[in-house]
Amino acid sequence: MSKRRDGHRPMRERRYCGARQDYHCPANQQRRPCVARRRRGRGGRVEVLPEGDGRSAAAMTLQELVHRAARLYSDRKAVWFDECNGKPPAFYTYAAVVKLATELTAFLQKHCDQQGKCEIGLYCYPGINLPSWILGILQVPAAYSPIDPDAPPVLSTYFMKKSNLQYILVENDKINKFQMSHVGWFHHSSATIEHIGLTLFQTSSSNADLNSQVDGVKSKYEPCKAMGNSVCPDQTEVKTSEGGFMDMGQKYSLAYVLHTSGTTGIPKIVRVPHKCIVPNIQHLKSIFEITPDDVLFLASPLTFDPSAVELFIALTSGAAILVVPNAVKMMPVELSAALFRRHHVTVLQATPTLLRRFGVHIIKSAVLSANTSLRVLALGGEAFPVLNLLKSWKHEENKTNIFNLYGITEVSSWATCYKIPEEVFSADFRTDFPIPLGSPLLGTRVEVRDTNGSAVLEGEGQIFVGGDERICFLDDEITVPLGTMRATGDFVRVQNAKLFFLGRKDNQIKRHGKRFNIECLQQAAEDLCQVEACAVTWYQQEKLILFVVPKDALEKRETLEELQKRLPAHAVPDELVLIKALPLTSHGKVDISELNKIYQNHLNSRRRDSKLSGAEELWERLQYLWKSVLGLRGDSTRISKDAVFLYSGGDSLKALRFYDEIEMLVGKAVPGLLEVILSRSIEEVYRHILKILFPDDDQLMNYDNVVKRKLSGNNGEELHGKYIKLKPETGLEAAAGLISFMALSRGNHVFSTNFTESFMQRTDTVQAAVELLQQPSFLHLMTPSIVQSHVQGYEMENRILTAANKADKADSSAQQTPAEGSDLTTAELALCVRWMSNTRKCVDASPLVVVPSKEEVSASVYIGSHSHAMQAIDLDLGEIKWEKNLGDRIESSACVSKCGNFIVVGCYDGLVYVLQSSDGETHWTFVTEDTVKSSAVVDPSSGLVYVGSHDQHVYALDIYKKECVWRLHCEGGAVFSSPCLSSFPHHLYVATLGGLLLAVNPLFTVVLSIRYSTLPFTDDGE
Repeated sequence: MSKRRDGHRPMRERRYCGARQDYHCPANQQRRPCVARRRRGRGGRVEVLPEGDGRSAAAMTLQELVHRAARLYSDRKAVWFDECNGKPPAFYTYAAVVKLATELTAFLQKHCDQQGKCEIGLYCYPGINLPSWILGILQVPAAYSPIDPDAPPVLSTYFMKKSNLQYILVENDKINKFQMSHVGWFHHSSATIEHIGLTLFQTSSSNADLNSQVDGVKSKYEPCKAMGNSVCPDQTEVKTSEGGFMDMGQKYSLAYVLHTSGTTGIPKIVRVPHKCIVPNIQHLKSIFEITPDDVLFLASPLTFDPSAVELFIALTSGAAILVVPNAVKMMPVELSAALFRRHHVTVLQATPTLLRRFGVHIIKSAVLSANTSLRVLALGGEAFPVLNLLKSWKHEENKTNIFNLYGITEVSSWATCYKIPEEVFSADFRTDFPIPLGSPLLGTRVEVRDTNGSAVLEGEGQIFVGGDERICFLDDEITVPLGTMRATGDFVRVQNAKLFFLGRKDNQIKRHGKRFNIECLQQAAEDLCQVEACAVTWYQQEKLILFVVPKDALEKRETLEELQKRLPAHAVPDELVLIKALPLTSHGKVDISELNKIYQNHLNSRRRDSKLSGAEELWERLQYLWKSVLGLRGDSTRISKDAVFLYSGGDSLKALRFYDEIEMLVGKAVPGLLEVILSRSIEEVYRHILKILFPDDDQLMNYDNVVKRKLSGNNGEELHGKYIKLKPETGLEAAAGLISFMALSRGNHVFSTNFTESFMQRTDTVQAAVELLQQPSFLHLMTPSIVQSHVQGYEMENRILTAANKADKADSSAQQTPAEGSDLTTAELALCVRWMSNTRKCVDASPLVVVPSKEEVSASVYIGSHSHAMQAIDLDLGEIKWEKNLGDRIESSACVSKCGNFIVVGCYDGLVYVLQSSDGETHWTFVTEDTVKSSAVVDPSSGLVYVGSHDQHVYALDIYKKECVWRLHCEGGAVFSSPCLSSFPHHLYVATLGGLLLAVNPLFTVVLSIRYSTLPFTDDGE
């Protein structure tokens, strides 16, 4: 192990002779075994290392290591499951995980015929029970074999048959999908285990159809077909040590069974013994300095072997593993909130693609920020990001340790590890510093060979990975010689005894984190009856393009749909281009360079033809692309304005295709578009593009007419919250959907739109209301632009009179309003309870009362509580109009938007929620970096919403455009109090818990003055 460079004392750890690099191993770097049975953990706690029970941990099984941790940490949280839907996350302790696993084990031992080697399939999505299910299978003892419900059935069928799986555990709510995908191949062998959530299936006696399907898959993926002189790892001679063999027939030796993604054509079955994966787990636990205080994220799918590392590093250490639904992993904002705000994840193992999916803003503000919870970021599975990019992501005060991992499934899971030195992130360090693959992990050997099989000490060659017991069984292998070295298909440069990754050669590419041979796509396309001939190119190493010479009429959409049925998602082409004939070289081979020229001309032609005439055409073309990418047929499928890409049949790969198609359509880059596609509706995608494409006022103003006209033609559906062009110091322009109202909020603040001075005149029957309207807090909100018509004022006056009359009729004991000029005495006043609403927990927020001017629309009271519930209550009747559960407790008082269509409220989960006032549906959520207790205030001149957060910022939000217009860091502590706005002068006053009072010009975000107090400013005194 290399010395620590971060200034901390290196941990004591075992050093192993087996971990060496055959191409260079100087004598002074030979590793000697030494024992480190105990170490001092955080807070002075003594923690047991692998030898804790008298046996070497490397000789133990995964389930034995989990049981040892469960005995030590039975009451600690073992697994969290967060659906990111506003509900509290679920969790199991170590004791609960083991209890559930033991019940499953007993069931499987009763119903499965164990004859030495036993492998059990697991067909499920990630959930709270996943660790218990896996542990329950291992305890049988048996190997678990994950099966992806979203994989093409023909591939999962091949895997199950090739693995000779006799038993499949299926998640209960996936039974129909499983049976429809594998009709007649399996039958129930037992009753459903309801409380465990699984059903056991067993292979049917008659599966001739299955055999034919498997043979068909094998013929489609002939290894090394049409690869020319490229190296095929399966056919490369392996180097073995003389002596013993590892025997798969050894009882209970296997931990799990996977299949590769098909680097050389046909996917390989990989059976992983405990002896192969346990050293990986133990060594990485030591390198990452894992303690029971850590929280790890299950980022990898079960079918990707790094998932075993994530899961068992946590469960063998007393740490916790966080699990989220697959859809959430593709939603950057929701995922980052779960990882770093709610669960404070400390260890993240991920591919660079997953990291990039967060987007630069979230990486900087959450993942690699100065105050992130993340201790360890281990990137692997793809080429490591260039250092210059990584430096731009990492805050200068960030302390996260970053690692580069490398490995192959055929020697599961990781082979090498390199910790990025802290000094390379300094401003004066050279940016062209190459990142090596690092040192071999425990028990692993790494060699580099040239095309002749000779060792490479300096220069380029292919990596081979293996070890004495770091051995997996591939396909039909039963015994493998100890010391076997597997070819990886990856090429590196050896320089000064360090390995630097170069990439894959020839037709073997890595796309979206998956290894893939483009010949597989070509073979699948050639098998289609409409295809005369075809070829595939990896255009600029970014896009997978399929060129097709059609036999007769070929429908592109149908062809792509057929390919999606036959291929995994990462092998589906980005685009299909029809050509008359394949270009050939003088040697009679397909001319790849000429195909690339054809595609470039195709792109140029599309750009010329894609000029848009206006917003209406953009909406039409966007709907067409949406249907095309998602495979929706024709005009018969109506697209709702609220449709979300991922919930409409999309995935991350289709989102990338949609993104590319849009940028091709508009002819320019659209910053931030991918994140909007992944987490927002088609309406918001359209808004986002419109702002980039048509920044002029007319197009923006025409937005709602376009969408409304297109949508209302189908079902009359209209939009809530019309887009309004906001200008400082001007009134709200008349627009459809504008509500005339008066709102009364905390501190007797009155906010109103579309009423007149006549409304403020004293009357005989509303003297108390008039006194309220004449308070300075109300007058400060008034601007000339608000006073518009006498008629509206009288209507509002009558509306309040009507509400007052209803109140009198509802309670006969209520006192009548005195006549003008009469004296009010204490004896004449009486308080009575008209109605009550149970919010179920403590209420710290103040109610918001909104009285619309139209009599047919009832007045409403809006209130939030610690129960997470936001309620809208009928002011006259006391009936709940709607209730919305937010992500955490609510102490912020709500405010109403300028148009009257939305309610804005802050929440403990760090979000500012914009809810539709009519039904409570979420219009928009804005993410801050800490709790929001501050109550928002609306600027009556611009419609902007100002709100503070415990992240020490005050924000100006445009809830119509769904964007943050500006944010201001208030240097003196959290913003707990509510911002205060005055119209004359137009100032925003913001106070902090650090004792600062700031006066801000909201138009130019300029701090005009600062006052200091020895006491914190809160809302208590308002």
